[in-house]
Amino acid sequence: MTGIVDGHHHIWRQADLPWLTGPMQPRIFGAYEPIRRDYPIQEYLEDLKGTGVTRSVYVQTNWAIDRFEDETKWVQHTADEHGWPHAIVAYANFAADDIRPQLDRLKRYPLVRGVRMQLHWHENPLYRFAARPDLCLDPMIRRNIGYLADYGWSFDLQVFTPQMPDAAKLVETCPNVTFILQHAGMLEDLSPAGRAAWRAGMARLAACPNAVTKLSGLGTFIHRNDAAHIAAVLTDTVAIFGAERCLFGSNFPIEKLWTSYRELIDVFRAAAASLNAGQRDAIFETTAVRVYRL
Repeated sequence: MTGIVDGHHHIWRQADLPWLTGPMQPRIFGAYEPIRRDYPIQEYLEDLKGTGVTRSVYVQTNWAIDRFEDETKWVQHTADEHGWPHAIVAYANFAADDIRPQLDRLKRYPLVRGVRMQLHWHENPLYRFAARPDLCLDPMIRRNIGYLADYGWSFDLQVFTPQMPDAAKLVETCPNVTFILQHAGMLEDLSPAGRAAWRAGMARLAACPNAVTKLSGLGTFIHRNDAAHIAAVLTDTVAIFGAERCLFGSNFPIEKLWTSYRELIDVFRAAAASLNAGQRDAIFETTAVRVYRL
């Protein structure tokens, strides 16, 4: 590897994030007092010192919906000033009648490579984000995601296992858009039946040639940097998608709740140690470079 690419991280200002201001709100990743503060680019760069990371992709952090452009503008300014990050996945509201005016505003910022609107829904309200489970089938959302092809942008797709069949239909509906499945499909049911359902859903999505997946956020539901868990998810995901359609993401600073950046990278490296050099290069660099045009 000539350098690791972090395909998923966040920087933020507490004042801009509704879930970091006011009363503590339950979050999918558990108690978050240690990160209920500013996480500036300087701290992120300090966190990744000595890890071999040479480029990174910022993924939106849910500012107030009407301030979606402000977030992108701030991150672009940060990159102009510091040289990091190297690409931006912005937010836009795909439930709008026509998303193109929003996309035209985002087009002003040269680092934008994709857009994310989180579609994940779960029976457990703590894990729920979207208003309903079937947004992947919504004709308006499908049409708006299809417009991303005209901008050359990808869509960061975030769904749970039961939503994967509908998500695959969405991906098939938009063949000219690259979909980047977040957090390796968000495996949260670790029972044998849950793992089997997740593998089946992942295989359904992997059948779509315009889908890739991100090995990130694997501590979300277990709240620790677990070597065996990461190795199992990485091994299964690579077997299903192929390494050339997998990319690493740190999900920092969320993962900072239970680990350091160096420890996270070390566990991922160990999980991928049995793969050949080309497969490791794909996971840690070349897939992210290709899909985010770094």
